[in-house]
Amino acid sequence: MPDNRPSSKEQVRVIDFFSGCGGTSAGLREAGMKIVLGIDIDPDAAATFQANFPEARFLCRDIRKVQITDLEPYLPNQRPYPLLFSACAPCQPFSKQNREKDRSDKRASLLNQLHRFVRRFLPEYILLENVPGIGPTKQEDGPIDRFCEVLEEHRYHFDSAVVNFLDYGIPQTRRRFVLTASRLGTFNLPAPIHGGQNEEKPHSTVWEWIGHLPPISAGEKSDAVPNHWAAGLSPLNLKRIANTPEGGDRRDWPEELIPPCHRHHQGHTDVYGRLSRQRPASTLTTRCISFSNGRFGHPTQDRALSVREAACLQTFPPEFVFTGSLASMASQVGNAVPVLFAQELGKAIKDHFESRAHRGGL
Repeated sequence: MPDNRPSSKEQVRVIDFFSGCGGTSAGLREAGMKIVLGIDIDPDAAATFQANFPEARFLCRDIRKVQITDLEPYLPNQRPYPLLFSACAPCQPFSKQNREKDRSDKRASLLNQLHRFVRRFLPEYILLENVPGIGPTKQEDGPIDRFCEVLEEHRYHFDSAVVNFLDYGIPQTRRRFVLTASRLGTFNLPAPIHGGQNEEKPHSTVWEWIGHLPPISAGEKSDAVPNHWAAGLSPLNLKRIANTPEGGDRRDWPEELIPPCHRHHQGHTDVYGRLSRQRPASTLTTRCISFSNGRFGHPTQDRALSVREAACLQTFPPEFVFTGSLASMASQVGNAVPVLFAQELGKAIKDHFESRAHRGGL
C-alpha cells in the first residue's frame, strides 16, 4: 500500500483564515511554505492578497458562509504534505482600546467558526494570533477556552503565550496572544531572539526600517516607491507637528496649539506624538498614518507615517504592494501580523516537522 503520510520532502501547505492582506502568509512563504488559500471578508484586503500571492486562491466571503465543501477541492483526504491552518480573527471585540465592549458583537464568535474546519481536516499545525484580551479567561467560556477544548478533543499539543513582537526583531512594541498547536508532538513557541540578555541582537529601531525612504510632504505620494503616500494635514496640525520635537508629543506645544479636550488631561500622551529614530515604534493600529490618532508622526519630517513606512515597521518586504484607498491600506497594514514574526514561527514549524519526519515520528 502507498504511504500517504506527510513527507518531509513536501512543502507545508497553508490555509490562511481571516487572512487580511496577507502578513502571516508573507512570513510563512518566506519560511518556505506554500500558500494555498486565503479567506477574508474585506474586498480591499482580498485584492491586496491576490496581487501578492498569485500562486494562491482566495475566498472573499464571510467565514460563517464558507462551507466545508468549499475547502475540499484544495485538501485531498490523503494528502502527502503537512497542512497548517493560520487564523487571526478580528480582534476589536477583545482590544483594550475597545472601551465599550459589546457582548453581542458578532466578531467575538468568529474564531468558533474554525472548529468545524479543524474537525474535518485535522491539519498537522495550527497558528493563532490576536490581542492579549482574547486569551484564556477565568470563566473558561471565552473563544480561546472553547478552541482549546477542540484541540484537546483531537489530541493536539499546544502552547500559548502573550509575546512582545519587539523581542523577535520587529521594530515596534506590539504585544499579542499567540497559540501554536501540533498533532505531531510537543511544539513550543520559539524563544525571543532580540533584546533582553542578547546584547548581540538589540531591539530594532524605527530608522533601521524607514530611514532609506525618500522624503515626502504631508499629502504627497512618491512616484518612485510604491505606497509611499502620506495623508494630508490641516494648517493647524501642520503647526502642531512643526512644534513637536523628535520623540515628543502635545506636551511640547505652546498653549494655543493644545486642543481643549487635552488641556487638563494627562493621559493618552501618544496622541499627536512623533516617533524617535533610535527607538522602536509604538504599536501600529488601523490609523497608523494619522498624526492625531497615536505616536505616528514621522521622526524628522512634518507629516505622519506613509503607508509604506508603516508597512516597513510591520516588516513587509518592499515588493509587497497594497491596494485600496489610503484609509483602507492603513487599516490593512495595522491589522496585519508582522511578516518577520510569522517567518520565525514558520521556520520553527518547518524544523519541528522535519525533525519528526527524520526520527520516523510521523
